Amino acid sequence: MWAANPTRSRLTHDRVMRCGMTLLVVTITFGLVACSGSTSASTVPTANTTAPRAVTAVPPAPRRLASDPVQMADDLVADEQALRDPTSSEVVLTGAAHRQQAAYRALGEHPEWDAIARPRIPPSWLDIYDRNVDAQRQFSGPAASDPQDTLPAWRIDPPVPANKLLGYYREAQAATGVGWNYLAAINVIETGLGRILGVSPAGAQGPMQFLPSTFAEYGDGGDILSPHDSIIAAGRYLAASGFADDHDGALFRYNNWDRYVRAVNDYAAVLAADPARFAGYYRWDIYYRTTAGDVVLPIGYAATSPIPVTDYLATHPQ
Repeated sequence: MWAANPTRSRLTHDRVMRCGMTLLVVTITFGLVACSGSTSASTVPTANTTAPRAVTAVPPAPRRLASDPVQMADDLVADEQALRDPTSSEVVLTGAAHRQQAAYRALGEHPEWDAIARPRIPPSWLDIYDRNVDAQRQFSGPAASDPQDTLPAWRIDPPVPANKLLGYYREAQAATGVGWNYLAAINVIETGLGRILGVSPAGAQGPMQFLPSTFAEYGDGGDILSPHDSIIAAGRYLAASGFADDHDGALFRYNNWDRYVRAVNDYAAVLAADPARFAGYYRWDIYYRTTAGDVVLPIGYAATSPIPVTDYLATHPQ
């Protein structure tokens, strides 16, 4: 949460967390948090008395997918190639990443397509394909919560430059021993690499979704909203949770949900095998699961209180 799914539509879940609810993404919405103590997660931020407001500064880019899994798989291969081509322009990269994300979401939601689509993927890419699809499936189907009839009181901002994020992950790895790829995977799932600015019902904040009390312990006096400080704090938290000896146990402590652990491992494995795949995740959008279908919340979306999804779509068609 890319998510991030990923990626993560931004689904929601009502699971009891060890550390309260944060925003989890992967093109989805979720709750998790790095902390201790159990709280019940709420799915939607509490409304306030401020009049609803939404702004779309950048309209969603076209995400036209083929209607059959054969062509969808072939198009996905082409988009994966474009994302790894150093000569691709930003327009090409963004379009390829948006279609890539939408394709993995569709394939993740249709296991019956596996026998058709998977043979179309080059053998050298199969593990990466399988892990991206599997990560999506951790947050879809029975794992997804009920769709919401309102959009959240969030703001969607562009992430900091990719080279800075990669530098922060590697700095945290050097300082704490936690792999950069795991920190990146968490960042994708939690807030779409920091795109989402919003406070969870439990009070979790920032790009890595910490409760202030937990960040005070692991943030070393930093800023909970700072991508750099929150990524370093996440590394400290995971290291203190025994990451060196038990990756899964530390990830489970970050979010008390086996499916979350599996999705983090999927994305981390993709990045370990081919760090260039970060180019796609970096450009993934935020999806939100609603009663009107999955809604893309583009950069520029801003709401001071929950917005009825029908009202939003009336003025912001997708």
